[in-house]
Amino acid sequence: MRLSDMYNIIKRPLLTEKSSKIESLGKYVFIVSKESNKTQIKKAAETIFNVKVKSVNIVNIHPKAKTFKGKKGTRPGFKKAVITTEGMKKIEFSKGI
Repeated sequence: MRLSDMYNIIKRPLLTEKSSKIESLGKYVFIVSKESNKTQIKKAAETIFNVKVKSVNIVNIHPKAKTFKGKKGTRPGFKKAVITTEGMKKIEFSKGI
C-alpha cells in the first residue's frame, strides 16, 4: 500500500472535548474513509504516525436531518475510528493533517 493511499484512509483527527480526554489513555479519534476496514486503518496509523497500534474500534455515524432557516437538509454521515496505541504512546499531530 502506498503512502498516498494511507493518507486517503485516515482523513483527519477528530478533536472534541471527549476525544481530548481519552488521549491520556493512549486513544486517538480519527475520521476515516467509509470504505476502509480495521486492518487497513491499523496499517495506515502505524505507518503514518510511527507507533504500534493495539486496537482499532470503528463507529459509523449516520447522517442527521437538520433544519436551517425553514429549509430541511441533512448533515453527511462519516466513519469514526478510535485507535489505541500500545504502551500509551503519544501521537503528535502536524499542521499537514
